[in-house]
Amino acid sequence: MKNTDNPFTFTPATIGYPILFVLIIWLVYWFEIRFHVIFNEYGVYPRTVEGLRGILFSPFIHGSLKHLFNNSIPLLVLSTALFYFYRKDSWRVLFYGLLLTGLFTWIIGRPANHIGASGVVYMLVSFLFFKGVFSSYYRLIALSLIIVFLYGGLLWYVFPIEKGVSWEGHLSGLFVGFLFSFLFKSKIKKPKIYKWEQDDYSEEDDEFMKQFDEHGNFVGRPIEEDSIEADENKEKKHSKPKITIRYTFKKKE
Repeated sequence: MKNTDNPFTFTPATIGYPILFVLIIWLVYWFEIRFHVIFNEYGVYPRTVEGLRGILFSPFIHGSLKHLFNNSIPLLVLSTALFYFYRKDSWRVLFYGLLLTGLFTWIIGRPANHIGASGVVYMLVSFLFFKGVFSSYYRLIALSLIIVFLYGGLLWYVFPIEKGVSWEGHLSGLFVGFLFSFLFKSKIKKPKIYKWEQDDYSEEDDEFMKQFDEHGNFVGRPIEEDSIEADENKEKKHSKPKITIRYTFKKKE
């Protein structure tokens, strides 16, 4: 039987889609190596009409094996967390996040081909962190803390500190993720809170706990005199009257 009390359930799609996404970018890189082609020109080239195609294509293009590997692991981990904790919004966050991150990069970027999935990675980091903090739900807050622990160091790369790194794409992804944490207002179904987990719970008023003595031994539900009398009256009311048949024999004269 399916447990409807748990808002977070793991399904094959939870890990299947992230694996497929990462597999596609590896296949694109393999195709470049195998057939000696370079797709860098299909990246985001800011403020040009041709550069607009990179909004869709650039996350699947990487300049080196190191570049590809550095994006693959975070992308797999973060997208899996997205599909697990925010299943209803996962596709919208991923698709619209990819487009808006590319669009903002196209607007603010330097005149160069911006490639790689790092913008999407920053978008996911930002969304998962801020959404968890704003939710005030302990599991999602814990996820936010994990995100900070694993990827907090990425924050430095939204600034131009390393040559050849698209800090504009990182900054765009960070902003889009933050924006989405406000825009997507889906309610998180929290697990059922039982009576004994509530703040106003009193053990003395719990009928179930009255069946145990002070040492924790089961003694059953206490029987009150009123209930005994009520049961006897009920039994008399519903009992069938007894019919007695007497036979009398007379001697024949």
